[in-house]
Amino acid sequence: MIRLARAAELPILQDIERAAGKVFADVGMIAVAEDEPASLKVLGEYERDGRAWVWAADDDLPVAYLIAELVDGNGHVEQVSVRPDHARKRIGKALIDHAAEWARAQGAPALTLTTFTEVVWNGPYYEKLGFRLLPESEWTPGLREIRAAEAAHGLDRWPRACMRKEL
Repeated sequence: MIRLARAAELPILQDIERAAGKVFADVGMIAVAEDEPASLKVLGEYERDGRAWVWAADDDLPVAYLIAELVDGNGHVEQVSVRPDHARKRIGKALIDHAAEWARAQGAPALTLTTFTEVVWNGPYYEKLGFRLLPESEWTPGLREIRAAEAAHGLDRWPRACMRKEL
């Protein structure tokens, strides 16, 4: 059910992220819920580079996706989103496991991500998947750059952190 995303599906990926983001409104994070997904241009770069994967339903339409990159020699989950009507089926975990395999194949020793620490389906969820919170002293230059961009985008209105999972 996991496969590479196709160029024609990029608008569907945006729709998945919008739908997945709406649940942030339930915990008072309206700005996150209303945030626009990555542009088609940005998603297209991931798709063309083979770094965008989808979980396709039985009809072969994506219901979840993950985009990844290499940051300072580690695999980095840039975004993972699951449609709310497909949540709690371990689809996100499967996509993260897939990204970990991709990262291993790239020779990466770890998988990193940034996340909200106090949102149950973010930080605590990733801890259950084997990620650990990184103290700022362990942030790589690339992670510092990502966090600075997130702060400039206003995401630091809520506690955020970098996390790492050894591969």
